[in-house]
Amino acid sequence: MPIFKHPEYPEATLLRLESMVPCRESQVSTLLSIFGERQHFSFPSLFIYGHTSSGKTYVMQTLLKTLELPHVFVNCIECFTSRLLLEDILRQLQHLSSKKEDPPPPPLSCDTFNDFIRLLKQATMSPDLNNQTLYVTERNVTLVLLSEIVWDLLRPNTGCLEPLPLYFPDYSIGHLQKILSHDHPPEYSFDFYAAYINILLGVFYPVCRDLKELRHLAVLNFAKYCEPVVQGEANERDTRQLWKNIESHLKKAMQTVYLREISSSQWERLQQDDGEPGQLKGLSAHAHVELPYYSKFLLIAAYLASYNPARTDKRFFVKHHGKIRKTNFQKKHEKTSNHLLGPKPFPLDRLLAILYSIVDSKVAPNANIFSQITSLVTLQLLTLVGHDDQLNGPRYKCNVSLDFIRGISRTVNFDIIKYLYDFL
Repeated sequence: MPIFKHPEYPEATLLRLESMVPCRESQVSTLLSIFGERQHFSFPSLFIYGHTSSGKTYVMQTLLKTLELPHVFVNCIECFTSRLLLEDILRQLQHLSSKKEDPPPPPLSCDTFNDFIRLLKQATMSPDLNNQTLYVTERNVTLVLLSEIVWDLLRPNTGCLEPLPLYFPDYSIGHLQKILSHDHPPEYSFDFYAAYINILLGVFYPVCRDLKELRHLAVLNFAKYCEPVVQGEANERDTRQLWKNIESHLKKAMQTVYLREISSSQWERLQQDDGEPGQLKGLSAHAHVELPYYSKFLLIAAYLASYNPARTDKRFFVKHHGKIRKTNFQKKHEKTSNHLLGPKPFPLDRLLAILYSIVDSKVAPNANIFSQITSLVTLQLLTLVGHDDQLNGPRYKCNVSLDFIRGISRTVNFDIIKYLYDFL
């Protein structure tokens, strides 16, 4: 008998759902009881919250798709204005109510919430949607909010109808072991891959609980783990020898957690290249860090601001289309390199001024740029200093090494050495 029970859905559907969402039986059972039958009114709003990679989005999307419930899914980060949000919802509703043979509907323009209510009624006039609850992640509409923030921090001051909260706790190490073990390659046994996952979690679980990141690390390092088996030097039960072969490999891979420096396909190609025997390739700290385009330039600007004297900014960053004339500065009374003294703090306005000078395209100081600065601080690539000084604003320091920033610069075709005071 399936763990999930619901009189409206066949047992085969519930069994398939059970296999697709392991370790979230309690949450799915709660959602099934809230949804009820298709023609019944459901709770008007749900607030699902929990830390990142706790299965919120995956469980919700799997549940709605498997049960074939009419729904739309909207990313509120991408739809950063109310107009974009409302038009995206209406566009998905048009797709739900139209048939495959119908011509594509014209795009809708929705400027106000009153327009949205009027267009929503028109979009849900289809007989398929008329008698069913519509889930939007005069018709019954259930709004499902997915967040990593608790509701108390989002509650409006003007008051509102309180949503029904549902908490998704973090996966335990046992849950992670069970979920990751199901990803085993078909050419290897389940027990062999489960033993590998046990070793992987023993190394990474104290510093990383993110299921997506752990799944990426498992794929990235599995080839190294089974290398002795492939070469005929050990069998699948020689756990001690397999551990010795991968121990140093995993310790070095600890430097890449969350930075996603290299993809699995790139990793496999690097291991096939000729090189020194036993050398670990592709995990250096300055490989291919996956950062947004402007985040890379922000990090380059931060490095230049940390290691160049402020008085040299005018000479370096006057517009020359990426090229400057070679010139010799008179370094009087300077006996020590700035790189030996370490990074110096710099204000936010200097960081942005350098950014606008080194980026070819025009960049507006919008919320996206400031959020990327915050992300760099979260990743500990930048350090926030003097944040209590409200008069002068925040100050930052760059935490990365010269080799690291040269690797970042190469990915955007920027020659950072030409802009460093110490290398003139």
